Amino acid sequence: EPFVADEYIERLAWRTPGGGSRGGEAFDPKRLLEEFVNHIQELQVMDERIQRKVEKLEQQCQKEAKEFAKKVQELQKSNQVAFQHFQELDEHISYVATKVCHLGDQLEGVNTPRQRAVEAQKLMKYFNEFLDGELKSDVFTNSEKIKEAADIIQKLHLIAQELPFDRFSDVKSKIASKYHDLECQLIQEFTSAQRRGEISRMREVAAVLLHFKGYSHCVDVYIKQCQEGAFLRNDVFEDAAILCQRVNKQIGEVFSNPETVLAKLIQNIFEVKLQSYVKDQLEEHRKSDAEQYLKNLYDLYTRTTNLSSKLMEFNLGTDKQTFLSKLIKSIFISYLENYLEVEIGYLKSRSAMILQRYYDSKNHQKRSIGTGGIQDLKERIRQRTNLPLGPSIDTHGETFLSQEVVVNLLQETKQAFERCHRLSDPSDLPKNAFRIFSMLVEFLCTEHIDYALETGLAGIPSSDSKNANLYFLDVVHQANTIFHLFDKQFNDHLMPLISSSPKLSECLQKKKDIIEQMEVKLDMGIDTLNCMIGQMKHILAAEQKKTDFKPEDENNVLIQYTNACVKVCSYVRKQVEKIRNSMDGKNVDTVLMELGVRFHRLIYEHLQQYSYSCMGGMLAICDVAEYRKCAKDFKIALVLQLFDTLHALCNLLVVAPDNLKQVCSGEQLANLDKNILHSFVQLRVDYRSARLARHFS
Repeated sequence: EPFVADEYIERLAWRTPGGGSRGGEAFDPKRLLEEFVNHIQELQVMDERIQRKVEKLEQQCQKEAKEFAKKVQELQKSNQVAFQHFQELDEHISYVATKVCHLGDQLEGVNTPRQRAVEAQKLMKYFNEFLDGELKSDVFTNSEKIKEAADIIQKLHLIAQELPFDRFSDVKSKIASKYHDLECQLIQEFTSAQRRGEISRMREVAAVLLHFKGYSHCVDVYIKQCQEGAFLRNDVFEDAAILCQRVNKQIGEVFSNPETVLAKLIQNIFEVKLQSYVKDQLEEHRKSDAEQYLKNLYDLYTRTTNLSSKLMEFNLGTDKQTFLSKLIKSIFISYLENYLEVEIGYLKSRSAMILQRYYDSKNHQKRSIGTGGIQDLKERIRQRTNLPLGPSIDTHGETFLSQEVVVNLLQETKQAFERCHRLSDPSDLPKNAFRIFSMLVEFLCTEHIDYALETGLAGIPSSDSKNANLYFLDVVHQANTIFHLFDKQFNDHLMPLISSSPKLSECLQKKKDIIEQMEVKLDMGIDTLNCMIGQMKHILAAEQKKTDFKPEDENNVLIQYTNACVKVCSYVRKQVEKIRNSMDGKNVDTVLMELGVRFHRLIYEHLQQYSYSCMGGMLAICDVAEYRKCAKDFKIALVLQLFDTLHALCNLLVVAPDNLKQVCSGEQLANLDKNILHSFVQLRVDYRSARLARHFS
């Protein structure tokens, strides 16, 4: 336990009689002091004894340290001596090894010529047998030693090629004959081993044949046999992939150059099986059915490239990508050379047929439309009063736009873009995609949308027509929807094909021209608003009576607003809703603002035609309030402001003569021309009274 002085003193005092209050004993300081003095002396004696023991142990430790240091020095000297001996031994071993290597080189220098001489002697012996015309050696007569015989005959064949023909023609022919016989036997042995599935024997025979001229024939035999029964299903591409996967490991085990053999197998599959299959599938429809031909071409090319991707996992040499690309090109080159012409021709005839079938279903004979450019259209806008649209035609409510037709055209073009992406050379892809896009523009935008707009413009009735049907807004609505579909295909399918080429700007400009041309024609259709205003005029002329604003019985007016106002507001609300459904974006606000301004002008001029009694003026205010509610549907600030001002002007029809000046100086009328204010005051039946004229002046 750790030593605590205070506790030690306490225990000592507690043990000493008279040192504390234990048992009621009195405290005896003298006795406690005496005990402390004695205890201190004991501690001093103990300290001296312990100190002597410590000094003795220190002396012993110093002695042992000196002995240990001496021993370490002796060990270091022994280690140094051992290291010296080791270096000497290492040098001696290196010397001996050098001598052994030199001796080995000398022995090899003697043994190699000896072995060559022995082998040359054997070859001379075998050559003599061919020279004598009788093969006696066991190596030629024993069929089990065909490997040794092949090695010998291969060497004799090389030697025979160096001999002069005139003296050794007979022996050369015998050696060549034996060479050919052995080669045939080896190939036959390889074929049998392959049929039995003996991989080790196949590997052994292939290794022997490697040095023969017929080695390639051995590879051909293997390729032919491994394909037997491999192409029994309808999917030749899947069969080819499975075959290569199956034999890949076997080729690695049998042949010393597996990548070359596998590449030759794949080349054989492409040039024989696939090429024959592709030709059968395409030539059947090449001249008779362009649609099926293009579908088959796309499908076959896609499946071939997919097969090529699967084969990339095998070891086919250094540049397998180029190797496989050349194989694909060799199959399809004759079909890809004129692919785009077939594509454009099919797209053109198919699109024309889709459009013609639609117009035939409507019993409509297409008429020729104007072919002027954008500048010509803008000039027609500037001369809006004399639009050269030809005679107005009755479309019977038909817009001559069909989403079904549009979807069919876009679907055909989408498939054409997909085929173009797959079948076009990368350098020709943007150019080919642009030609397909031009076909879409021609048939969808020009032959369908543009024709419908022209027909719609020609069908716009004159402004004085009664019960005119404004179908042009339906044309606008459908054209707007169709163009959104066109724009989506432009972004989704054309842009990826041309995004990094100069054709991008050309396509964007072409699209911009199409949009501008259509917007100009839609702007020409703004004359539909004249027809709307004309319809409102007819309603007002037919329904509004002079007695509406100057009733015979001022005290018996039961209506809140006139019948003409109700019908006009109902008509306007329908047209506003139709415009909102037909257009989008800023076009809605632009057209509604134009219609609202014309609507205000019509009501303003209409109110100027009547005289107003006090009660008639109140009814006019009620009518204008209803017109103002209708104007709120436009959601155009300017239109609402115009009707607010018109409502304020109508107050002049009923205000007391004494308050006329105050009303005219109000917030809404203060900035108006005084002649306008005067013209409204003149409409009051009491205007000619001297009092009213005096107050207004």
